[in-house]
Amino acid sequence: MRLGFALPQVGSMAGPDALVSVAQKAESVGYDSVVVLDRILAPVNPRAPYPASADGTLPEAFQTVLDPLESLAFVAAQTSRVALETSILNIPFYNPVLLARRLTTLDVLSKGRVRVGFGMGWSPDEFQAVNAPEKGRGERADEFLEALKAIWTTNPVEYLGKHFQVPKSIINPKPVQKPHPPIYLAAYSPPALRRTARFADGWNPGGVPVDGMRQMLAGIQGMAKEAGRDPSAIELIVRANVYVVDGASDDKRGISVGSPEQIGQDIAAVRELGAAEVQFDVNFSPTVKSLEDVLAYTERIRSLAG
Repeated sequence: MRLGFALPQVGSMAGPDALVSVAQKAESVGYDSVVVLDRILAPVNPRAPYPASADGTLPEAFQTVLDPLESLAFVAAQTSRVALETSILNIPFYNPVLLARRLTTLDVLSKGRVRVGFGMGWSPDEFQAVNAPEKGRGERADEFLEALKAIWTTNPVEYLGKHFQVPKSIINPKPVQKPHPPIYLAAYSPPALRRTARFADGWNPGGVPVDGMRQMLAGIQGMAKEAGRDPSAIELIVRANVYVVDGASDDKRGISVGSPEQIGQDIAAVRELGAAEVQFDVNFSPTVKSLEDVLAYTERIRSLAG
């Protein structure tokens, strides 16, 4: 099972020294990837609650966020082995032609280390800020992924959809990885799970209990088979938002929340489930207050994962 570690790309410590220190530390202690997220603003009066917190409150860390792809490009030049992973980029914020070029450039310059996790976004305020419609975003996401794959795998490229069009053109270079960098989707609703079954190389859930992941993954694999794909080709990429606290009762704690021993049990459970990778993010843990804390957790979690 591969292991990923989230960069300190958010919050007060976000900056060049922290990015390089954590990326190099993760690489040196044996992680397989470094991971970034996609957040563009922290609304003062949010129109929707934050789905990952119990009371819907946005983490204070979201008030300072470095761009995900520029952060990965920066650490790519300071590392040699770790994969460069997004978990996740929000599809509605991007144009597939321009994003394909940025991701291809990163893959070429890093010599084939890019892995791309996508999601759909949830914040109405962010949709408004980038002038992206919420209605019809599923249909747009399907076209986005079709266009992205066409750009990455064909020449001349031509894509004529309802929402995105690429006139017949030569677009080079292509990514180093063939046929293209792995695509993972964070998906929870039935249409999104179906999209994962059709387009993705992996499913990237966060905050889902192990039994829930087992059931949802089985559903994705069934839909993949119906779509003519090999169900076993879809990897399970688990996002673990780590909150280290003094022990929590098992009937109340979420996955990757609790004592180090409990988090170790969660790691073992997703390994038994067949996860191909776990991405650990400690940036929002109440026990992480400094860069030194983040660096310590790279080793501590690596030890827990065995």
